[in-house]
Order: sequence, then structure tokens, then C-alpha cells
Amino acid sequence: MRFSPSRQIVGALALGLLAACSPAPTPDRAQAQTASAAQSQGLDPFAMAAVVEQARALPNLHAVIVARDGEVLAEHRLRGAGLDQPVNIKSASKTVLSALVGVAINRGVLSGTDQKIAPLLARDLPAGGDPRLQEIEVGHLLSMQAGLGRTSGQYYGAWVTSPNWVRHALARPFDDDPGGRMIYSTGTSHLMSAALTEAAGASTHDLARDWLAEPLGVTIPPWLRDPQGIYFGGNDMMMSPRDLLRFGELYRLGGEIDGQRILPAAWIEESWTPRTRSPWSGHAYGYGWFSKTARGHPVHFAWGYGGQMLFVVPSLDLTVVMISDPSPRPREESHVSELHALLDDGIVPAAIEGAPAPSGQP
Repeated sequence: MRFSPSRQIVGALALGLLAACSPAPTPDRAQAQTASAAQSQGLDPFAMAAVVEQARALPNLHAVIVARDGEVLAEHRLRGAGLDQPVNIKSASKTVLSALVGVAINRGVLSGTDQKIAPLLARDLPAGGDPRLQEIEVGHLLSMQAGLGRTSGQYYGAWVTSPNWVRHALARPFDDDPGGRMIYSTGTSHLMSAALTEAAGASTHDLARDWLAEPLGVTIPPWLRDPQGIYFGGNDMMMSPRDLLRFGELYRLGGEIDGQRILPAAWIEESWTPRTRSPWSGHAYGYGWFSKTARGHPVHFAWGYGGQMLFVVPSLDLTVVMISDPSPRPREESHVSELHALLDDGIVPAAIEGAPAPSGQP
């Protein structure tokens, strides 16, 4: 089954969620009853009303969707594309790529996270290259611990204008040994896309369609490819906000959704296991997923440039999507922090306060 928005929209102010720019309706008795029903479903309506107002005040925020235990309780298109229209999820693509690797390992296409990637990328290895290239493993690519110098940030332009992205990334000087500190680099993720393509004998898009999109009932259209035709690993993947929520639900449910096993439960645990830590945000990082805590509850999240966010809070049965302007100019450094605050100080407390009372208690 696909998600369908609950008719019991959260809170008096939150009743305006389904209309992007419509003013909030005047509360009346029927709306108060709706708010009460929404609270019984697991989100405090007054806390969510505040979240809605704060969300509306963020000019770069395009959409917010909140689901609890699989039920969409708040759905807010503020501006921009519709909730069913694929949008650029930027580096949240790395999280989807990690899911593809999990399926590949489960199907025997890849032998495991300890598989060396050099044999798969042999034709693009630089002649006389650093011997540490032979030590890089699949897991190192997923956790940003390959050791190779960055192709992101100030190095991004030279990389994406090079004639061979894989060769360019492999030729970067080592900044650490494989398995060392986190070196966030989209080129590292692109090496994973190239290695997966070589191992499977199929494009990353074909795998995304066959292994994820079709089983989930979502759409992942073709996205940017490098000069050799390899789909961009780690950026520019397209998914609609509702489809991204569906992907997050797959992880919240342990890899099985609607009675169909798509990902091994063990892969989700591996992906959420901290293996390194971001030197900028301080957040832990596993296989394509960042992790933190909010009000004492573990949170796992995908993060794309500009504020393309997918949050999963397993202990509260929460899945949250936030879609933002993918190319803010000037760059809004504070925007992502404001999105985290919406979750940490608004949505999570709304879920805690709205949690159903234990049996036998009012």
C-alpha cells in the first residue's frame, strides 16, 4: 500500500497543511475535535501547530511530511514542487546508494563490505598509483573512510569537469589510510556507483529501479551520468517527498514493507552503526546514514545539500521528510540547523507528548 494522508490533520493551525499557501482556518468545534483525534494518533496538536508556524517562517523550506507508525499525520507543501513530483535530493542520494549496496551483498553481486574495490575499477587505477588503493573496501566507500582526498567543496568543480570522474577520484592523493578518519567526498560515493555497476553488469539507475523503486512502488527517474555513462553516485538523484518518506519507512520497518522483504534487517543495523564522525557537524556516520539523539531518542538521517532531510526515529515510530531549496544562493548555513531544531524541539516533543497512554491509564 502507498501512503495516503490522514484526514485527521494535526492541530487547529495544522489543518492548513494540504494547501501550500492558504491561510490557516479559524478554529471551530469540528477542528478541535479533529485536533483531539490527531492527538490520539500520536502527535500533540499544540506542539505541531508551533512546528507549522516555524516551518512557514523558513523561506528555503519547501515541504514537511511527518508519519508515525506508518500513518501520515502532517503533510505540508509550503512552496515549490508538489509532493508527488520528483525533486533533487542531493547528497541524500548517498543513503539510497547504500541501500543498493545492501541488496547487492544480499544477492551475492558483492561479497561483502570487506570486498576490495580495486579489481572492479582496475581499468581506471592510475599507473604507479599509491599502493593503498588496493586496500580500499566497499565499507570504506560507504562510510567515507576511503582515505582519498576530497572531490567535494573547493575540489568539486575540477572533478565534475574532468573527462573521467572515476579516474580523477582514484588519482586524488591520500589524506589518511583506508579505514581512517571521515573524509566527506562525493567522489568516494561515485566510486561505489562505478564498482556496483561493474559488479552487477547493470547501471545504478537500473538497479535502483529494479531493486528499490518497483518493490516500493515509488519512482526514481534517471539522473545525471558521468562522461563514461556511470550514474552519479552520491548526488542529484530524484525522488518525490512522498516517495522519500516511503524509502524511510522501509528502514524504520527493518527492511520489510507491505509483507515484502526488500532489505535485510541486518543491513539496516550495519548502516546505522556509527563508524566515524563528521569533522564539521560532529554527527556520527555509518553506511550512508548520519546519527544523533533528540530528547534521548536515537535519530538516523539522510542529509542532502540545502536541506534535503530524511529522519527516522525508530523508538518513536517516526519518519520525517523535509525538502528545501536545493541550490540556495547565497548558501544558507543556518537553514539545516533550523531543520534539526524543527525535529528536535518540535516534532519529537510532539510525538513524546502525543504517545498513547499505557493500557489502563487515561
